[in-house]
Amino acid sequence: MAAVEARTVLWYMTFMGFIVNYMIRINLNITIVDMVAKKVVPSLLANDTLEGNSTALPVEELHKGFSLERWFLNWANIPYEREGFHWDEKQQAALLGSFFWAHWTLQIPGGILATKYGTKLVFGWANGIGVFCCFVIPLISYWSYTGLIAIRVFQGWITGLAWPSMHVLTAKWIPPNERSKFVSAYLGSSVGVALFYPIFGFIIDWTSWEWVYYICGIVGTLWFIAWQFLVFDSPAQHPRIADSERRYIEKSLGASVQTAKPGPTPWRAIATSRPVWLNVVAQWGGIWGLFTLMTHAPTYFRLIHHWNMRATGFLSGLPHLMRMLFAYVFSMFADYLLRTDRLSRTNVRKLATFVCCGVKGLIVLALAYFGYNATAAILLVTLATMFHGAVSSGPLASMVDLSPNYAGIVLGVSGMIGGMPGFISPLIVGYLTQGNQTIEAWKQVFLLSSAMLTGSGILYVLFSESTLQPWNSGCHPLPDPGLKELQSLTLQKEDEEEKKPLKAEHDQETDYNLPERETKTKSEGNDEK
Repeated sequence: MAAVEARTVLWYMTFMGFIVNYMIRINLNITIVDMVAKKVVPSLLANDTLEGNSTALPVEELHKGFSLERWFLNWANIPYEREGFHWDEKQQAALLGSFFWAHWTLQIPGGILATKYGTKLVFGWANGIGVFCCFVIPLISYWSYTGLIAIRVFQGWITGLAWPSMHVLTAKWIPPNERSKFVSAYLGSSVGVALFYPIFGFIIDWTSWEWVYYICGIVGTLWFIAWQFLVFDSPAQHPRIADSERRYIEKSLGASVQTAKPGPTPWRAIATSRPVWLNVVAQWGGIWGLFTLMTHAPTYFRLIHHWNMRATGFLSGLPHLMRMLFAYVFSMFADYLLRTDRLSRTNVRKLATFVCCGVKGLIVLALAYFGYNATAAILLVTLATMFHGAVSSGPLASMVDLSPNYAGIVLGVSGMIGGMPGFISPLIVGYLTQGNQTIEAWKQVFLLSSAMLTGSGILYVLFSESTLQPWNSGCHPLPDPGLKELQSLTLQKEDEEEKKPLKAEHDQETDYNLPERETKTKSEGNDEK
């Protein structure tokens, strides 16, 4: 029996790491629906559009099940809000957005720290510390609203290191023509949402919202232990990797990734790079649309379409499962286009971004006008979120294409700016829906999201590129003539190899679930030189 490839293990550990990362950030999105005192609901239902809601619960049902925190508070005779927390829409919006208030500040440091100390350390501990915070959130919630805001800000701040650090690992481990497929592991974030929204809904319905945080802490701790034992920063550091796989990776990466530490970071070149800024624009629009739907879907389905907690969890999670499946299928299609030279790398990234921003924007526009119908709302939210899965073959992969050596820093720049919608969007939604939980208010929310998505997609398609940048070599890039000569030589070799079709190449194409072979063509090995 063949040994499991190191890249296979890395894909699954990365996949599960992003599940944990999103489990941390979305748990409050659904627990807040049960945490808030239900006596607030009648004031929200004053509008005729929401009359007849059957989801309002009597006070005695709000704290069903056993909770360590409530047992301790009762034992210590400490008063607390037994009927639920009296937070209005603006306070709820602040809580939902607080995770992202400081999240953006560690995006660039995340890439820098991973370049210096390795992704294993940075990504592992960023997720790990965020997970450990879950154990104390229930008690802090009863203690103080301000304290809950503070712990969520801290969680968001420390986990801000995670995403940019992963691109450093991708650049060191994954051959160029496999990147779209590997980056689909980042969409474990979608599976995290799809998996845990329904689970959290059932937990809350079965016992109490506090148990959501206990389970998050346990699951995350198990992943953290596995990450420490199974993941390594480069093929050369892996003690169990097969020699054939290590040689294949090193040969495929070629000169695009330096074996030694790169020189000083070319900050000026990065800051003035048009491709970098277009990736930032695409991420801004995509994240605005994604986080608006992800963060507020539970509230939207609960208050506008009157679903109970179990249905709310399922309907909020389903779109993100479809997003992951679409990302995986589209990434294989994108890698096929690259491997067969049907489209250039730039055009593949443009196609993916058109789907994840442009097409999604049009669907959200339809949601704004047809969201009053429950069936249409479910279908449109699912389709919109699903098409965003193409981001793994678009902006996310493009950042590694531009500069494998500084991919973590480029993603950090993108995440710092592009991640701001994570806290701006909830504030705007809170303002638009304050005491006004109506179809018309949510129409304005969706129209704004559609404009962000469509506009960013158009700009990216018109002006972006995804070619290796001269500043990838650091502050002292290769002279232009030499770079052009290198690119010309690479293209010449690729043309020669294309004249020698090998059927075995296609029958034995790289798969993360099969043992690696050394019969790869030279064109694949030298693709990014």
